Amino acid sequence: MAGLLHRFNREFDEPSPGAAVLEPRVREHMERGLSVFLLAAPPHAGVAQLRFREYLFTGEPICYLEELYVVPDRRGEGHGRALMEAAMATARERGATSIELGTATDDRAARALYESLGFTNLEKPGDSDTGMLFYEREL
Repeated sequence: MAGLLHRFNREFDEPSPGAAVLEPRVREHMERGLSVFLLAAPPHAGVAQLRFREYLFTGEPICYLEELYVVPDRRGEGHGRALMEAAMATARERGATSIELGTATDDRAARALYESLGFTNLEKPGDSDTGMLFYEREL
């Protein structure tokens, strides 16, 4: 998982402390229940990271998709969709009423995947100075 997360950041020219540094952090997140990690099958094809928080007004959990990554040579094989379906199922199992995520404005493939799964883009391209869009879906 740490290697995939490192690869993800490096592919998009984002900083990463390296897989060796991420590995104990991933382990700590799992042990402390801070994150849930899902692996694509086969395991080196992709990874998803979920985080949960309690929504103040309802007292129910909300899931945030922190990361979703499929390695380039495995894209187009359905791994992203399978990870997203597993993420939504995991969120439901944990009592979440919705799932949220952010994605880059120019990541058309990710946006198409999220929209095909019923996610709603709450911003329009150009509305955000950050180049990111916020999506959500009720579960």
